[in-house]
Amino acid sequence: MLNVFDFERAAGERLDAASWGYYAGGAGDEVTLRENRDAWDRLAIRYRTMVDVAERDTSTVALGARIAFPLLIAPTAMQCLAHPDGELATVRAAGAAGTIMVVSTTATTSLEDVRAAATSPTWFQLYVYKDRGATAEMLQRVAACGYTAVVLTVDAPLLGRRERDIRNAFSLPPHLKIANAVRAGSAHGNMPLAANGESGLTKHLQSLHDVQITPRDVTWVHEVSGLPVLVKGVVRADDAVRAVEHGAAGIVVSNHGGRQLDSAIATARALPEVADAIGDRAEVYVDGGVRRGTDVLKAVALGARAVMVGRPVLWGLAVDGERGASQVLQLLHSEFDLAMALSGCATVSAITRDMVV
Repeated sequence: MLNVFDFERAAGERLDAASWGYYAGGAGDEVTLRENRDAWDRLAIRYRTMVDVAERDTSTVALGARIAFPLLIAPTAMQCLAHPDGELATVRAAGAAGTIMVVSTTATTSLEDVRAAATSPTWFQLYVYKDRGATAEMLQRVAACGYTAVVLTVDAPLLGRRERDIRNAFSLPPHLKIANAVRAGSAHGNMPLAANGESGLTKHLQSLHDVQITPRDVTWVHEVSGLPVLVKGVVRADDAVRAVEHGAAGIVVSNHGGRQLDSAIATARALPEVADAIGDRAEVYVDGGVRRGTDVLKAVALGARAVMVGRPVLWGLAVDGERGASQVLQLLHSEFDLAMALSGCATVSAITRDMVV
């Protein structure tokens, strides 16, 4: 396994069609899914020479926590579809890699169990439930067991039309549960079966998630949890500014991995506008299509504090559990370190906007 794409091919051979389609697929014609990747490839690095790079420091700081390099594990749902250890394997891999895992609301392992297995900081990704009391109770659990930030997803008032899931009649196998939804009502832990042209996930979201998210909810989540809030799913400067004005500590430039609105702008293209609008008022992160260490360097140059990577970690998990996820993170770290050396950057702070065209 020389790169992330090798892990992707191997994962595709190991996973059943429905699970593979759920993880790999996007919305509609998957235009945005492809464009997320292609947009990074179209960026060129204007590297520096005659710089002493004999010693390099790849580390950076994310909301006050030192991480080994500018990469966090993005929130990805239902990881036990990839491997029986699921989120527990991933959080252990995050600790070994010296980085942060963002744990999904739609995890197949409870937020308490994931946190108990962690050896590095963890953030919690939040979908707001229609039942605000149940949401508040979940946020209190998040704070009580030691998560250090909440990542509020705002780009999924409804689920995108994911045609692979419809064709495969995707639902969660009966032996797995949406662990964090159980306490919102026992029926929510078991995903509905696909029917009438809708996946089980679509039915789950429609029954549980609130479609009326506004900037005021950024303030509400912070007040209830007492934790810094990052807003995920932003691709416009004006939305980013509104979120920060309502107390967001960070913005995640994201189009949900191409899984929501097809033909949405690629995140590599949206990132500079958001970063320029926010300046130093909040931290900016980006996900979508990151597959190489050079992509990480490009993202930092365009204003991101770090990238978030989702699918590649799932490929590693599917191939070899915790060890596979760790290998993916190690590959990306090594590639980023090499990209820094060949670009004439001894530290992350030396990566500047003028290096990318």
